[in-house]
Amino acid sequence: MSAPDTNVEKQKKQHKPALIGIRGAMLFALVLLLGLIGWVASQGQTPVDPDVKIDGRTGEEVVVE
Repeated sequence: MSAPDTNVEKQKKQHKPALIGIRGAMLFALVLLLGLIGWVASQGQTPVDPDVKIDGRTGEEVVVE
């Protein structure tokens, strides 16, 4: 059951700082998520050469310098 004499405008005023903080945190999280997606997308296409490769013909390790 809800309170019979709820003043919505008064409640809106009293909760305004908390709501602004929640919106700010959500915006900050969205910016971080977009940054992570961008970073992963840019780093994901870079081939990485290992220091040691396996020669397919002999099966021996070949050190890359």
